[in-house]
Amino acid sequence: MKRDFHLVVLLLVIFGCSLASLTLWKVVTSRDRALEEVNIHGLNLTQALSTYSEGIVRQSSLLLLGLVERLETEGSAPAQIERLGMLVRRQQPLMPQLSGVSIFDKQGRWLMSSNRPMPAGANSSDRAYFIHHRDDPSREPFIGPPIRSRSNQEWVITISRRFNDARGEFAGVVAVTLGVENFLRLFGQIEVGQEGAIGLSYTDGSLLVRYPFREQDMGRNFSQSPIYAKYLVDKSVGTASFTSSLDGVERLYAFRKSDRLPLVTTVALGKREALSAWQLEAISSIVVLLGLLGLTGIIGWMLIRDIRRRIEVEGDLRVAQQQLLSSNQQLERLAMKDALTGLANRRCFDETLALEARQAQRDGTPLALMMIDIDHFKLFNDTYGHLAGDACLRDVSQLLEGCVRRPSDLVARYGGEEMGVVLPDTDSEGAVVIAQRMLELLAQRNSVHRSSPFGRITVSVGIACATGPELEQWQSLIETADQALYNAKAAGRNRLAVA
Repeated sequence: MKRDFHLVVLLLVIFGCSLASLTLWKVVTSRDRALEEVNIHGLNLTQALSTYSEGIVRQSSLLLLGLVERLETEGSAPAQIERLGMLVRRQQPLMPQLSGVSIFDKQGRWLMSSNRPMPAGANSSDRAYFIHHRDDPSREPFIGPPIRSRSNQEWVITISRRFNDARGEFAGVVAVTLGVENFLRLFGQIEVGQEGAIGLSYTDGSLLVRYPFREQDMGRNFSQSPIYAKYLVDKSVGTASFTSSLDGVERLYAFRKSDRLPLVTTVALGKREALSAWQLEAISSIVVLLGLLGLTGIIGWMLIRDIRRRIEVEGDLRVAQQQLLSSNQQLERLAMKDALTGLANRRCFDETLALEARQAQRDGTPLALMMIDIDHFKLFNDTYGHLAGDACLRDVSQLLEGCVRRPSDLVARYGGEEMGVVLPDTDSEGAVVIAQRMLELLAQRNSVHRSSPFGRITVSVGIACATGPELEQWQSLIETADQALYNAKAAGRNRLAVA
């Protein structure tokens, strides 16, 4: 009953620990899964936004290419500029992000502005895009940093191309301006939460646009931020988690570097918001866990209380059962012992030999059996009497039993003055060593036997050994050992013979 009590406690502990571990595993794995889903969602958004940004830049570049070709073939006279203005105004509705198109001569003077009147004496020779094209003969489009428009103070991004004169020398710049607010219109349609942010920047870390729009971020450089310093060095796409240097909010970032343009698209989602659904699920799981543990504890307490009562009621009965069991065990031990010699009796011998034979057959190990008979024992009884004969049997039995040391070895009284020794995992050579030791000890003891030709008590030993299939009929091992014993007696006694 005490075992049942301990078992119930153990089961309750195991159940509680298993339930808690399972819940913890579920909470942790669901958190990892939620973070993985957020990262995948962020990467998908970066792909879509990168494609969107590349499309706008490509449309702007194609428009610039057409304008540059016309300027280089038709010139930049007022009539040609007027025709270009009409062309731009027809195409402008096709690009809602387009804020305007401007043309500048080689001194930076305004030749055309599609969206507003040209200010008198306006000059843009100090703009980064103008300086780039003036100093760089490349005909590739240039994406300039965000600037504030001088006409309407709007923040814009410029995409520009250089055009040359008939001699191939720098003649001016054509620039498309994209309003940041218009550019962010699609960004604003994407749900990123209260703490989320979307950004588009150059590969050198200069910020182009950010949603939500914050004017203090315009023109800011993030080349020292973790994304640029750690991840974009050897990766073009990936995810990361760190605290923003702008507002101190921990976010999950997904970033993607454009394959065609020097742009990096970043989508950041607030980690706390991203895990809000998981937190509700985790709290629910913990509440359910506590409820189950509480219910299990109540049931376990009731069960333990019942077991304790049964322990108290059945205490006396257990004591009586234990006493009865001890008595039965003592009787069983007595039933396996020979009353005269104290050795195992014939019943124990037969059961042990059968058991060891099956074990040796399974394991493929040898099993040795010795049959031992006291020489001229009948003459000893006739000469000294049966009481002396009994004492002789006891002395020889103790000597033989002292020659075997392993717990698995068995010395038994087989019948009359004959003893049997079962030696598991022992071959013939090992059995011979033990038998020789027995003969030597008897010789050293030199117990007197006047009726024996040797003048002292001696024994004859027959040894048989078998292994494998030979042990299937274990009774034959006794017959073989008996035959070896007969051979030892026929050869003159006080010796051993091996079958």
